[in-house]
Amino acid sequence: MANVVVVGAQWGDEGKGKIVDWLSERADVIARFQGGHNAGHTLVIDGEVYKLHALPSGVVRKGKLSVIGNGVVLDPWHLIKEIAAIRAQGVTITPETLMIAENTPLILPFHGELDRAREAQNSVAKIGTTGRGIGPCYEDKVGRRVIRVADLGDDATLELRVGRALVHHNALRAGLGLEAIDADALIADLKAIADEILQYAAPVWKVLNEHRRAGKRILFEGAQGALLDIDFGTYPYVTSSNVIAGQAATGTGVGPDAIDFVLGIVKAYTTRVGEGPFPTELMDDDGERLGTRGHEFGTTTGRKRRCGWFDACLVRQTCQTSGVNGIALTKLDVLDGFDVLKVCVGYELDGKPLDYLPTAADEQARCTPVYEELPGWSESTEGARSWADLPANAIKYVRRVEELIGCPVAMLSTSPEREDTILVTDPFQD
Repeated sequence: MANVVVVGAQWGDEGKGKIVDWLSERADVIARFQGGHNAGHTLVIDGEVYKLHALPSGVVRKGKLSVIGNGVVLDPWHLIKEIAAIRAQGVTITPETLMIAENTPLILPFHGELDRAREAQNSVAKIGTTGRGIGPCYEDKVGRRVIRVADLGDDATLELRVGRALVHHNALRAGLGLEAIDADALIADLKAIADEILQYAAPVWKVLNEHRRAGKRILFEGAQGALLDIDFGTYPYVTSSNVIAGQAATGTGVGPDAIDFVLGIVKAYTTRVGEGPFPTELMDDDGERLGTRGHEFGTTTGRKRRCGWFDACLVRQTCQTSGVNGIALTKLDVLDGFDVLKVCVGYELDGKPLDYLPTAADEQARCTPVYEELPGWSESTEGARSWADLPANAIKYVRRVEELIGCPVAMLSTSPEREDTILVTDPFQD
């Protein structure tokens, strides 16, 4: 059976939640492999809206195993609240339906405090962090001082890990003018939730490999988007983890041969939250129209998203770095009613043509988009479930996008409802 990785191929907010939910009906296991609760997925199922941040999208589907992999950083207090909120909507979550990798790093309160303190003092160039402690937690992971899920199971180990972390953090906090952390109080708070978290703990790498050998289908769910990747994104305005498809293997403990199909989620236009370069950003009525029609506000932060025309140059780039086999093109209906649509096909940098976004930040800022114009359509595409339901110019737009990014459309989404989807290629078809 084929295993599928779902990654955002822009700056996030591409509609991954709906697509993962749609695919989860065909999967046996849904695994999150990176990021934290700074990402948000909105699912609309039979009119019921579910907003997920830490939990995999598969939790709302009966009979599926949802997994939080070691590549994720996890705020245990947020997770407990999120589980309670989703249960209140009638969803059953038990250790049989949800597993957390034992080696998953924990986001602690001081991570968020550090995150917010840095952003507040960074008057030169704000990164645009959500302030939820994701970056500082990844720093501690690399610095070998993070507390992991398994550490909650032994008091002596927990005290040792907390002590090591606070040697670093209390010195750092003193420099920022923050009070020292009370080790005893922090340990007491962690012990108070230990049993609640440990009931879900499991050797996820082993469980996933057993499911593979049994022929089960695994759906690897990414958060954010490839342009926020710590290595291949618009650095430093990026997240603190690898977002591209290769992280699915290291973020869950399976080998790269476990990945059979990479599905890149791509919005029919472009959006971005927070700071950083955005070559096709629109500061006019067209940009406002895209934002209004697309309801472009962040699931996690509520921040208004910046909007612009589709950037084929960037998507072609992310399709290559993630090895995308096919894309799911979302929010096509938002383009309904435009007389003319523009697509970025390349850039000009200091008067010279360029077919990719350069790495250097100063060069990124100087890139200007080169546009190709396409005819729009007046008919509605909202709710379309077959090619026959689409206007001719909408089909032309989709086909031109395929040509420009060098990757076929596997799925087409025409509304937030999961059934309003046109399937071209089933990613699970081995």
